[in-house]
Amino acid sequence: MPKVFIEKENKTVSVEAKTVKEILEKLKINKEVVIISKNNELVTEDSKVSKSDKIKLLSVISGG
Repeated sequence: MPKVFIEKENKTVSVEAKTVKEILEKLKINKEVVIISKNNELVTEDSKVSKSDKIKLLSVISGG
């Protein structure tokens, strides 16, 4: 299971999933509010994940 760090909640969880999209669905996280990194490289929700991957869900911050 890949390890997933959720920046907004400052916690790491393990999620059984084959793609980033599955991870987002299982954690009920909207893809529009996070930037996704896999092993320190930016990826899209269609990226496949393996049990050794380290996923980070970084909060998108906007200002004005």
